[in-house]
Amino acid sequence: MSTETLTMGKALNLGLRRAMEDDAKVVLMGEDIGRLGGVFRITDGLQKDFGEARVVDTPLSEAGIIGTAVGLAMRGYRPVCEIQFDGFVFPAFNQLVTQVAKMHARTRGRLSMPVVVRIPFGGGIGAVEHHSESPEAYFAHTPGLKVVAVSNPVDAYWGIQQAIAAPDPVIFLEPKRRYWEKAEVDLDATPEPLFGSRVVRRGDDVTVLAYGPMVKTALQAAEAAAEEGRSLEVVDLRTLSPLDLDPVVASVRRTGRCVVVHEAQVTLGMGAEIAARVTEACFHSLEAPVLRVGGWDVPYPPARMEEEYLPDLDRVLDAVDRAMAF
Repeated sequence: MSTETLTMGKALNLGLRRAMEDDAKVVLMGEDIGRLGGVFRITDGLQKDFGEARVVDTPLSEAGIIGTAVGLAMRGYRPVCEIQFDGFVFPAFNQLVTQVAKMHARTRGRLSMPVVVRIPFGGGIGAVEHHSESPEAYFAHTPGLKVVAVSNPVDAYWGIQQAIAAPDPVIFLEPKRRYWEKAEVDLDATPEPLFGSRVVRRGDDVTVLAYGPMVKTALQAAEAAAEEGRSLEVVDLRTLSPLDLDPVVASVRRTGRCVVVHEAQVTLGMGAEIAARVTEACFHSLEAPVLRVGGWDVPYPPARMEEEYLPDLDRVLDAVDRAMAF
């Protein structure tokens, strides 16, 4: 009775609802999240049930949203802020990196910042300019912030609750093109720890690392590779800061090859850090260089042009072929 088939969007909605039921200090804030339920309807019905004091329709000011959240957190609340689209987070960047990320250290631990910032990120929906971005490396580079990138409804349901309960600020990245994909979610299960990687498909020839929207693409590549007699092991990183590389290292030491996949530009992206750390830990096991697949080094293109920008199954398989050629 506790298992339901949910979209990722609905799983997030139920996770937020449960967190609000469990803790009266949880407050949601964002543009159009109340009566409208957000542009993706993630907060649909929550203002009706919890009231305008706990589900707050804010002015169109991301800097104001995050700045207000800092004050609320200092007074013992647990604000959950929605940034309507990934490209709109940058007006709040100052508050995030100079206040939210540093307050705990600045006060020598006297103040904590249990702030969650929900950001629909990535492409795949044919949006206009500024509505599809991959800003995760900015935040993962910032000490004091934890960065989560969910890929499925199960992690969305449990992950948002765990992020809200965490004592530290969490950037919670939601792949917008996966909002409508479904999976069975056990609403009463014991969840896995939030800040950990997971092997989602076993294989022997190449380890493929992905997170957020690219996990499904990596799994599709593994299916296609299997038809050609190649066995890919797929690891969902789930959290980008802190990185849990234990499952990754164990996998790469066994396969000897590694491909890192993400939507963001390759240059100075998450793949660069992951490749460096995998090389350090697995140098004597590697049969080929760690390869990266990502977006091109151009501004994120709008609408249908993003089809030429986003990594797809063929680009992942090409990297697998190059890794196997060594």
